[in-house]
Amino acid sequence: MSDITYIELSQGHSYLSLVTDAYSRKIVGFHLSEQLTASGPVKALEMAIGACGDTEGLIHHSDRGSQYCCNDYVEILQENKINISMTQSGDPRDNAIAERVNGILKSELLEDVYTDVSAARASVARAVNTYNYLRPHRSLDMLTPAMAHSKINQLKHHWKSPYQRILERQAVMDG
Repeated sequence: MSDITYIELSQGHSYLSLVTDAYSRKIVGFHLSEQLTASGPVKALEMAIGACGDTEGLIHHSDRGSQYCCNDYVEILQENKINISMTQSGDPRDNAIAERVNGILKSELLEDVYTDVSAARASVARAVNTYNYLRPHRSLDMLTPAMAHSKINQLKHHWKSPYQRILERQAVMDG
């Protein structure tokens, strides 16, 4: 899952690009840029791919932002045999995991405003480390994302997709 969120600076904004593993919620790639261009997401993607090893058959999901549709980004995905998935409507709920990670970082681990981009970069690196290695998640059976990342196919998730809820309600009404 990939997304971009802004980080406020005393003079303008910077843009945090994140790549998060949907299974474990671990942030596997990130980059803070001064401009809202494709270079930040590309660097975050390259970090994620470098950390991953075998990428064949993975699915990369994002919104339809121009940064994710540009040739450079798509070529990296294709070269690494990563399948491409994008939201259809631009509805944030279609990229809910990425939006949730943004919210946790911004509400719990990052300051509201930074004096400059280098202070923001240092804080982002600390926040990602804290998020990945120290912050347990209820949806991951109270494991940290790093712990959950090591338990592939062993994790008990504690959430239901909205489609499961709809089917359960229909079954009760039909019942």
